[in-house]
Amino acid sequence: MNTRKRHLAWPALCLLACAFIGLADQAFARLIEVTPENYRAQLAALKPGDTLSLTAGEYRRGLPLHRIAGTREAPIVIRGPAAGDPAVLVARPGANTISIVDAAHIHVRDLHVDGRGIAVDAVKLEGTARWAHHITLQNLTIVNHGANQQIVGISTKAPAWGWIIRGNRIHGAGTGMYLGNSDGSAQFFDGLIEHNLITDPLGYAIQIKHQRERPFLENAPRGRHITVLRHNVLSKAHGGSAGAGARPNLLLGHWPRSGEGSNDEYHVYGNFLHENPHEALLQAEGNVAFYNNVLLNRHGPGIHIQPHNDVPREIRILHNTVITSGPPIVVRVNEATPVERQFASGNAVFSPHAIQGGVQVGNAQHSLEDAAAMLASATGAEAFDPHPRGDALRCTTPVNQTLLKGLTNGSCDFNGRPRASLRYCGAYAGPASNGSWLPALEMKPKTACPSK
Repeated sequence: MNTRKRHLAWPALCLLACAFIGLADQAFARLIEVTPENYRAQLAALKPGDTLSLTAGEYRRGLPLHRIAGTREAPIVIRGPAAGDPAVLVARPGANTISIVDAAHIHVRDLHVDGRGIAVDAVKLEGTARWAHHITLQNLTIVNHGANQQIVGISTKAPAWGWIIRGNRIHGAGTGMYLGNSDGSAQFFDGLIEHNLITDPLGYAIQIKHQRERPFLENAPRGRHITVLRHNVLSKAHGGSAGAGARPNLLLGHWPRSGEGSNDEYHVYGNFLHENPHEALLQAEGNVAFYNNVLLNRHGPGIHIQPHNDVPREIRILHNTVITSGPPIVVRVNEATPVERQFASGNAVFSPHAIQGGVQVGNAQHSLEDAAAMLASATGAEAFDPHPRGDALRCTTPVNQTLLKGLTNGSCDFNGRPRASLRYCGAYAGPASNGSWLPALEMKPKTACPSK
């Protein structure tokens, strides 16, 4: 074999070897059933492909996932019962309950985490870690973590990428999710946060912190990434902090100002942001596409795009239904940001106030009182149904197709229904159809946006 052929053969051989290793991991995978008495002894010995199955009961010694790794083909699974009596992880003083350090390709699901009012976090990527990547947190129930506003349901304090946070219930926490660090370190990127129900936190339901320059991490992906937040229900209807402790339901901080990650973007769609007596429902800066969401705040503002630790940059606010007593959409920029890079288009707004700032095209703006006549049920006295009545919210000017370019599921509405020529303003492609999910304080069911 000549030198050139030998060099060409190496990539194929490497791919074959990797595939063989993945198959070997799966072939030797084990199902390990454990009880509250013996589960800790099994953790350190977990190998790629293993499933650690926790039987029903109370687990009082935490779940430390330290220096444990599966593989992409054979992740490690740690699970409780999918039905019936749960496996309950009970908090204890001085240690976060699910503690993560230098871990990868781990799926944690179907567990109940009870904080018992103790000042520890339910799930935490510890600040002592170098990183954790491709962690899936699914179908967790997190309660009684509201000792104060700094106690968090799901927290990351080291670089984290490839995380999936799906289908979790977090009630009454100090903060629902706090991803990143207050100084801009511990960057969270390339994540998927979907179908979570977060109710009555003291502070944020979800906050993703601003990011300073992203460090070089040998095993981290390079290039541009999209972090997606979709189909979540975030409500602060009861118990949120007032005054200096008031926080939005959702806060999105900026990406790195330059270098790796500076072109990353948030795609935020299909979410229901519900009530906040003391703050706006959304605050954001950086690169954000916010579309096909339903917002209801009878106490105050809806969307605040404004400088926080940096400035708004590429902003697209498209096809949202916003019902607020305060300003519905406010875009504030400074001299560092050209105003022509922030767009508000195709939104249906019901408020005593007008949209402020940004490039405004084709929005339907109405008084708060008009909602009763133009929406199916806007008062909430019965089931809240913000679908348009008949042709009430047909757009006179459709959203420019260039603004939809590259958006995840950008051609579908709040419930995943394709938009016919983008004729309606707001979160819906038209009046309600059979099977439409109505925004409520419950987990939003899965929706499918047909691919083109």
